[in-house]
Amino acid sequence: MKRIKNDQLTSLIAALKKLSIEKKVALWKQIAVELEKPTRSQREVNLYKIEDVAKDGEIIIVPGKVLSNGVVQKPIKVAALNFSSGARDKIISAKGEVLSIQELMKQNPEGKKVRIMG
Repeated sequence: MKRIKNDQLTSLIAALKKLSIEKKVALWKQIAVELEKPTRSQREVNLYKIEDVAKDGEIIIVPGKVLSNGVVQKPIKVAALNFSSGARDKIISAKGEVLSIQELMKQNPEGKKVRIMG
């Protein structure tokens, strides 16, 4: 099971680097570099930090895991490698949107209005 996850992560990193070159967007390269770090060094961000920083119309990307500590009171759009089930539920109940990094790459290949958290 772990091997599949590593294969998926490896293909995601390759896709991020490819998109970075194709669209000339440094954001995707930066996310790829973050995801190449060991799992224990990957970012973990609580919802209260995302709630404090997120602005209207902005997408927050976490190259790691979003944790559920905190309250979400505004609709925010968050993309991450992983979400805790509590974080996912809180974002959706606040009329926000939960995306995978792959979905964000498809929706916004230019990386406009995206902020990296961590």
